[in-house]
Amino acid sequence: MDASRSDVLILGGGVIGLACAYYLLKSGATVRVLEQGTPGCGSSHGNCGTITPSHAAPLAMPGMLGVALRSMLRADAPLYLNPRLDGQRLRWLLGFARHCNWRDFERAAQARSAILQRSRRLLAELVRSDHLDCEYGEEGELYVYRTGKALQADERHHADLLDRLGVEVERLRGDEVQGREPALKPGVAGGLFHPGDARLRPDRYAAELARRVVELGGVIENAARIDHFGTEQGRIDFVRTTRGVFRGDRVVMALGAWSPLLGKLLGLRLPMQPGKGYSITYTRPPLAPRHALVLREAAVCVTTWESGYRLGSTMEFSGYAEGLNRTRLDALRRGAAEGLHQPEGPQMLEEWWGWRPMSVDEVPIIGPSTRYTNLTLATAHGMLGVSMSAATGELIAALLRGGAPAIDPAPFAPARFGI
Repeated sequence: MDASRSDVLILGGGVIGLACAYYLLKSGATVRVLEQGTPGCGSSHGNCGTITPSHAAPLAMPGMLGVALRSMLRADAPLYLNPRLDGQRLRWLLGFARHCNWRDFERAAQARSAILQRSRRLLAELVRSDHLDCEYGEEGELYVYRTGKALQADERHHADLLDRLGVEVERLRGDEVQGREPALKPGVAGGLFHPGDARLRPDRYAAELARRVVELGGVIENAARIDHFGTEQGRIDFVRTTRGVFRGDRVVMALGAWSPLLGKLLGLRLPMQPGKGYSITYTRPPLAPRHALVLREAAVCVTTWESGYRLGSTMEFSGYAEGLNRTRLDALRRGAAEGLHQPEGPQMLEEWWGWRPMSVDEVPIIGPSTRYTNLTLATAHGMLGVSMSAATGELIAALLRGGAPAIDPAPFAPARFGI
């Protein structure tokens, strides 16, 4: 028997790749995961860890392109477009602009909502049944507004959309928000509470998924950086890495923001761009928020765990530029200070950046490739990789193992981009 061959070879060991591995192993497949670093070391590590059926709405809507273009003048804007010339990013932006209409907005929201709601239920089951130690909690998520203008805009576009999608949202007055969340400074105009949202510690979730994958018989190859694909008669024959050559009867590309870069080696043009996010992690302040928060005007997300406290968010389109942008981190601190009595914890533990894999239509790319008969994609989850991970893993297992998918796979199919 060829020890380097598996039923399924998964490229990428973030939460998406690990969730695919978990559900495939549960279906009886043999699985090997190739990870260029260690499991969960990419965008799975430092995000805010919220599980959010509430985040069904895509960024792409009428007027958003103008917001993005104006952001080039403000390096601390919540949505920032670096003005540096970049042909690939320009093509992506033109494609994004074509989706900034209400028809595509509704279509994307429905697809995102289906996978988010399914994943929320699966994640709760997974954490409990497999005893995942990842600080999972179901306190809900609270959007906080300091101006009536911002609140009214979100009631019109965000809350009304969730009503249509069957996602519960509570509209709160300012005094009701203050009563629920003593960590907030006075001056709240109102809020939107999402009781179905949850949270976990994402680095612990990735580590626990990796533990379960190995316990179920899966193999994780760390420090296995991919540098070549061997193809033959329309299929991937082998994958060469810094750890050796590996084969799989089926190959799953779950490489997140690295998917377009590795896709080029296969002649695939994935319509994706890295959306850079930032976070700052502290020890827990004495007056920590009771709920996961989104401070809407500042676009700052706040998550509290027993083991720590994190400020995060922002979206920066600067291509594959690495490193921390101090201006962006200062904007997180400033936004938190505007809304919270204790915006920072006693000790700063980590400043972090990571690339989110943003598809041009903001719908994940999940399903069989049209170019290679044994390649399946599971990528482009944007800011929602943790939230969508369990349902993505379940869907990949159904597609590869012949089960009946729990959600309609058609909206996610790579065929919509000819890949």
